[in-house]
Amino acid sequence: MYDCTVVGGQIITPNGPVMADLALAGGSIAAIGHGLTAQRVIDATGCYVIPGGVDPHVHLQLALGGLVSSDSFASGTIAAACGGTTTVIDFADPQPGQSLADALAVRQAEADGQVAVDYGLHMTIPTWHAQSAQRLAELPAIVAAGCATFKLYQAYARMELDDVALHRAMAAVAKAGGAVVLHSETGPLLDHLRAEAVAAGHSAAIWHERTRPARLEATAIHRAAEIAHLTGCPLHIFHVDCAEGVAEIVAARVRGIAISGESCPHYLLLTADEHLGSADGNLFICAPPLRSAADQTALWRALADGGLDLISTDHCPWTRSEKSQRSFAQVPGGVPGIEARLSLLHHFGVGRGRLSLARWVELCATAPARLMGLARKGSLLPGYDADLVIFDPKREKTISTDTLHEAADWTPYAGMTVSGWPRTVLLRGRVIVEDEEYVGHLGDGRFVARKMKREM
Repeated sequence: MYDCTVVGGQIITPNGPVMADLALAGGSIAAIGHGLTAQRVIDATGCYVIPGGVDPHVHLQLALGGLVSSDSFASGTIAAACGGTTTVIDFADPQPGQSLADALAVRQAEADGQVAVDYGLHMTIPTWHAQSAQRLAELPAIVAAGCATFKLYQAYARMELDDVALHRAMAAVAKAGGAVVLHSETGPLLDHLRAEAVAAGHSAAIWHERTRPARLEATAIHRAAEIAHLTGCPLHIFHVDCAEGVAEIVAARVRGIAISGESCPHYLLLTADEHLGSADGNLFICAPPLRSAADQTALWRALADGGLDLISTDHCPWTRSEKSQRSFAQVPGGVPGIEARLSLLHHFGVGRGRLSLARWVELCATAPARLMGLARKGSLLPGYDADLVIFDPKREKTISTDTLHEAADWTPYAGMTVSGWPRTVLLRGRVIVEDEEYVGHLGDGRFVARKMKREM
């Protein structure tokens, strides 16, 4: 007899919905079939049964310029759980003079005991570490510790790497058996354009988008892809927001480069017009910036046809007060979004005929797990962790700060009504959300060591 069976629901497989029961034992998926008996039965009639979401790009308790992003590991992972995400990947950010191992240990100490879902970490390689042979020599030990992906930047002072530094870092990552996740923008030139705009007296939020041209993002992706190819380093492009960026990723694949890419709900559902005609324009400042409706169309198409591989949130929440600055150049970048990802993609993707059910699950769970080295996550298969979501496609919810568990006092999706919301969520066989209520305990989540497969 199994520990638990989930019965009556449609299991969303890569080939579409299948009516079957799911049996769980010892925190893992044990069997898929009919007539399975267990100590506990969960009725999923009328619902989809899908793997727990995997969000490979979040910023919880992010320290930036004297501020700390508004969601802690506790509040952020509770929100993730309530939205059907059972694994997140955050970041360890080493400081000058700090070893990578120490940065990893410090970040794990912050998260352990405070997380409601499982988590992994990307290791950032900032400017000062990329220039140090001693620090780059630490990479194999970090990969062995289960931190298999390394965050590089082509933008931001103290973080950005020029092409030589990118080559040096990517070569070291490839040799260590890791992969690179990249913030790809042409940073130094963007800094110059922003400074010119400020000097000309421009302070409105729309100038954030106007000083970050899409073509400069695309050319950065192009350069990074060629460097990745030279070094044999698998490359994943974070938060793609424009048609030109998609085109560079697709073209790089045609040239035989191991590259993947993601977008985020805010790029699919919001445009740069959010910056106009409202005192709230600063709220929507993020990098790369929101773009146009035409870019949205290109992103949706790429998600459907495989030009892009997955959806993350880049959850980076700040309060209204923290976003309220006199100039666009002073606003902390980032928007909240960790909770509504599955439902937004279901409503605006599946519900609008842009995505199939199978592709929805692939983008939000299966592909992120596969590409980020989460060997037991993202699929409903025997032997995988029993992370699953009972998703009711008919449950309607109007998104607001009152209906979300995120800590920020605003949401970019306020007023949007979606059809479909997680009803019940299980983490390794344990119910952590029941009838939309969080019933788990902080510390239910744990660090998940990752190992890359050379398939990107």
